[in-house]
Amino acid sequence: MKSHHKLSALFGMLAFAALVGAPAVNAQTYPNKPVKIIVPYPPGGTSDILARSLGQKLGESLGQTIVVENKPGANGNLGADLVSKSPPDGYTLLLADIGALAISPSLYKLSFDPATDFSPVTMVAYSPHILVVHPSVPVNNAQELITLAKSKPGKLNFAASSVGSAPHLAGIDFASKAGVDWAYIPYKGGAQAITDMAGGQADVMFNGMLATYPHVKSGKLKILAVSSSKRMSAIPDVPTVAESAGLSGFQTGSWQGVLAPPNTPKEIVARVSAEMTKILNTPEMKERLAAQGAEVSTNTPEQFSTFIRDEKARWAQVVKTANLKLE
Repeated sequence: MKSHHKLSALFGMLAFAALVGAPAVNAQTYPNKPVKIIVPYPPGGTSDILARSLGQKLGESLGQTIVVENKPGANGNLGADLVSKSPPDGYTLLLADIGALAISPSLYKLSFDPATDFSPVTMVAYSPHILVVHPSVPVNNAQELITLAKSKPGKLNFAASSVGSAPHLAGIDFASKAGVDWAYIPYKGGAQAITDMAGGQADVMFNGMLATYPHVKSGKLKILAVSSSKRMSAIPDVPTVAESAGLSGFQTGSWQGVLAPPNTPKEIVARVSAEMTKILNTPEMKERLAAQGAEVSTNTPEQFSTFIRDEKARWAQVVKTANLKLE
């Protein structure tokens, strides 16, 4: 009997050792097969462009194929949910933006919490919104826009790229801080909103620089300010909203980041984070992002985790103030 007990004790110890050793062994051999980056939006958007630029370089540095898969649906929530329930082995990553990671929890009943149900890897990029008006709107800066809006309550139309999107909430945040009231026209995406703005069906909008600035250059839209905390090097003559409207500390925009499923071994998260940070901070990637009106913005997994929690709380407050409900 004794030998039987000794054997089972030995097996127990071996099983325990295998369990304890498993993540370390995986981390040492990682990656030994292709890695998937899930983008929870359709092809062609900022997150998709970033994932493909980053994926190619990451593949070279890790010595494995990186496959970018688009899983759109429910404003990014479908793809994010999929990754939150994927095996925590570093072979499925998520590249998502402020919408899915910070705004959705206040607007939808989600089956996951972006602040707790992932292993954050690193932030990737930040791109501000630009505040634009149709050229027929008789203002030349954000302060004049506030004065005009106050003189005509509810008369100016704000083009919202989609209900509950970051540009829509930027408009709500601006209006509540400036004490103005305008009507929101919801669209099914930024492209449609810009077309109507350029055509004069709407008066004012916040929207991503990449999609919107070409219309400023062609004269179809007039730029008043940029929503970053400091002026952007790509458009140094354009003041920030904080400067131009006298709203100190005002900052909105979109950001993207990479996350792994919850409980992914720390060594794997640290390795992917280090590789991505190195790639993103090369002159080539910085120039590529600058051409799209974005700035490289990387941080540690711990810093990114704190950032997501703070952003989630901040936008929950804006949604609550606006009493925004999604049908």
